[in-house]
Amino acid sequence: MCGIVAYIGPKDATPFLLEGLARLEYRGYDSAGVAVAGRTGGIKVRKVKGRVADLAAAVPARFKGSTGIGHTRWATHGVPSDANAHPHLDNAERIAVVHNGIIENADELRAKLAADGAVFRSETDTEVLGHLIAAHAAEGVELEEAVRAALGKVVGTYGIAVLDAEQPDRIVVARNGSPIVLGIGEKEMFVASDVSALVRYTRQVVHLEDGELATVRADGFRTFTEDARTTHRQPSTVDWEIDSYDTGGYEHFLLKEIHEQPGSVERTLGGRLDERFATAHLGGLNLDARELREIRRVKILGCGSAYYAGEMGAQLIEELARIPAHSEPASEFRYRNPVIEADTLYIAVSQSGETYDTLAAVQEVKRKGGRVLGVVNTVGSAIARECDGGIYLHAGPEISVASTKAFTSTVVAFALIALHFGRIHDLSPADGRRIVSALKALPDQIREVLAQSDAIAELAAEYAHSEGMMFIGRVRGYPVAREGAQKLKEISYVHAEAYPASELKHGPLALISPELPTVALVPDDELLDKNLTTLGEIKARSGRVLAVAHRRPEAKLADHCILVPKSEPELDPLLLNIPLQLLAYHAAVALGRDVDKPRNLAKSVTVE
Repeated sequence: MCGIVAYIGPKDATPFLLEGLARLEYRGYDSAGVAVAGRTGGIKVRKVKGRVADLAAAVPARFKGSTGIGHTRWATHGVPSDANAHPHLDNAERIAVVHNGIIENADELRAKLAADGAVFRSETDTEVLGHLIAAHAAEGVELEEAVRAALGKVVGTYGIAVLDAEQPDRIVVARNGSPIVLGIGEKEMFVASDVSALVRYTRQVVHLEDGELATVRADGFRTFTEDARTTHRQPSTVDWEIDSYDTGGYEHFLLKEIHEQPGSVERTLGGRLDERFATAHLGGLNLDARELREIRRVKILGCGSAYYAGEMGAQLIEELARIPAHSEPASEFRYRNPVIEADTLYIAVSQSGETYDTLAAVQEVKRKGGRVLGVVNTVGSAIARECDGGIYLHAGPEISVASTKAFTSTVVAFALIALHFGRIHDLSPADGRRIVSALKALPDQIREVLAQSDAIAELAAEYAHSEGMMFIGRVRGYPVAREGAQKLKEISYVHAEAYPASELKHGPLALISPELPTVALVPDDELLDKNLTTLGEIKARSGRVLAVAHRRPEAKLADHCILVPKSEPELDPLLLNIPLQLLAYHAAVALGRDVDKPRNLAKSVTVE
C-alpha cells in the first residue's frame, strides 16, 4: 500500500521523487523518504516520520543526484518513525531499498543476517532486503544478480526498487504481488507503483508481471525472470490526463470525485448501450451467447466498497437475468477452500486492479479451472491481466482513499452485465428498453442529487457529533446502507453500523436512542409501507431519523429527509447512495478530519 518512485537520467532526481511521492501519498502517508546517488559515488538519504511535505522541508538544497528512489509508507512492520521510514540501507550504506509488501520470513532472515554481523536500525521487514542484497553484492557482481539471489531467499510479497552506490548507472526493480510500473522518457526512465506519479512525464509505460525484474538505465530497460530468463514487454499508452490528479478548485479530491460522477457514469456507459435490441454491448467479457446460457451461478469477489458494490451487482443480476448471484469478501474466499464449479462465473471487483486479496482469490479460481471476469478501473492492472475478460470502468483516476465515483461506476458496470445476461436469458425487450432508458437518465439524475450538497452539509453538521449512527435499508437498500456506513466510518471516524431494516426489531433496536440517529433508505417501491413501519418503531423509541427517500415521509416518521429522483426500482440504489457520500464527506469536514487521507487507511491495499 506504500508508494514507490524512482528516476534515472540526466536531470536531478530529487524534484521528480518529491513530486511523485506527493501524487502517491494516498497510498500511504505515515512517513516518507528519498535516496539519491551521483556519478561520483555514495548515497544520500533523507527520511522523516510524517507527510511528503515534511520530507520536502527536510531535504537540503544541495541534495542532488541523477539516480534516485523514494517511498511514502503505510506501516505494516514497526510504528511510524524516522528509523522505520524507507529507504533502508545496509551497514556499509552501499545498497538502498524501497519496498511495498510483506516479507513473511523476515524474522528468520534477520536472525541469520545478524549472526553474520549485520546491524539492524529499524523494526521493518524491508531492512532485511538491504542487508540480504548487500551480502550477495560481492565485488564485481552485477546489481541485478545480487537482487535475484536475494529474492530467491525471500517468502512474501514485494514491489521493490534498489539503488547501488557502486553502480549508479542503474536501478533494479522487482515485482511479486505488488505493482511496479516503468515509465519511458526521452533518454530518462521513471519507476512508480502507480501511473499517477508518471503521467506528467510520460504516457508510455510497462507493467511488470509477478516474478519479473527489470534493470532500468537512462537509455532503456531490460526485463527478466527470477531464474534469469529474458522477457519481452511492450509499452502501453496511459490515457489519463494530468488534470485528473489535481483538485480542480475543489477543497478535497473526495468532493471533486463525488461531483465527477455524472461524467464517470457517462464514460462507463459510453458505447455500451444498444437501444435497438434493448441490451448492452460487452465484447470484453469474451463470452458468447451460448456460453452465457450455460452459466448457472455468479459469484462476485471484492473487498471493502468493492464488496458492497458486488452485493448491489448480485441483486441486479438476480433480478434482471434470474441467475443466482452472491457477493463475498475476496479476503476470506480462498481460505475456506472454495468449491469451484464449472458452470459458475466468478467476477473480481477492484478499483485499482491491484488489491492483493482479490488478486489472490482470482488466482485461486484460475488454479482450480474456473472462469473469472474482472470489473476494474485501471487499465493494464494485475487483476485485469489475470482475468479471462471483463469491463474497464473508465471512471478516471480516483485519488481520495475513500471510493465514490469508482464505486458508482462499478454498480453501473454490473447493471450493464445484468442487462446483457438478462436479454440473453428471459428479460423481455420491453424491460430491456426500460433499463436502457433508466441508465441513460442516470447522469442527469446524479446532477440533481449533487445540487443538494449545501443542504446536505447543513444536515451533516447537525448529525456529525452523534455518538454513532445506524444505517438501514431493505433488500436493494441494504447494500446501500452498508456502503453508507462504511463511508461515514472511513472518513469521519464516527462509528456506524448497517442493518437490514427488517432485522432492526431482532436485536439492534435496543441501541436506538436520541443519541444514536438512524439513516433510513426509503425508496418508493413495493416495500415502502414496511419501511415506514420500521421508521415508526424507531420514532416510538425516541430515535432520530434522517430519511433518504423518493417521497417525504410524514413528519412524525422522520426528522429530516433528503429527496432523491426516482429511477427504475432495480437502479434506485445507485441514486440513493449519492446523498450518503455527501453526508459522510460533509460530516468529516465538520469534524475537521483529513478527508482524503483518513487515519490508518490507504487507497490500494496490496498487502494481505
